[in-house]
Formats: sequence, C-alpha cells, structure tokens
Amino acid sequence: MKGFKDPGFQDRAAASARAKKSALEKLKAAPKPDEAEVAARIERQQARDAKAAAKREAVKQQREEAQRIEQEKRAAAKAEREKPEPTEAERKAARDARYAARKKRKG
Repeated sequence: MKGFKDPGFQDRAAASARAKKSALEKLKAAPKPDEAEVAARIERQQARDAKAAAKREAVKQQREEAQRIEQEKRAAAKAEREKPEPTEAERKAARDARYAARKKRKG
C-alpha cells in the first residue's frame, strides 16, 4: 500500500488556478440583476434610511425637551429656595386679602 503523498507546489498552484477559473466562470454565468429591480431596491433602502433618520431626530427632540423641562424645574426649585421670608407687612397684607375674600364669599 502506498502512503499519502503531499501535493507539491505545482499541484497546489494548478488546483488554485482551476478554482479561480471555476469561480470566475460562475460569476460570469450568473444572471444580471434587472435595472428596475435594482432601482426599486435602492428606493426601499433610501425610504428606510429616511424613516430611521426621522425617528432619530424625533428621539433627539424628545430628549432635548425633557432636558429643558428638567432644567426649568431645577431653576424653579432653586428660585423657591432662595425666596426671602415675607416681611411683617407682606404677611399682614396676605392675611387681610384672605379675610376680604372670605367676607366677599359669605356676603
């Protein structure tokens, strides 16, 4: 029984050339895509890209709106904390306004 013989360089090069030639023939024999089909595929891809871009823009605007609202809330809370205590005259005026409103409702 003969042992296994490793293929030499010439054998490997010839096999490689045959494989390349076969692949090239398959590529040339493959049917060419229809131009209308290619154009339709490109249109669908562009529509998907436009839809994705619009969605990304909407998400970005929502995020910016949420950040703006959060900043407004923080500013309002800070302003509330920094609000000075009302003076005695301001407290008296508020109390008198409540009293007048109550009197007006009753009678």
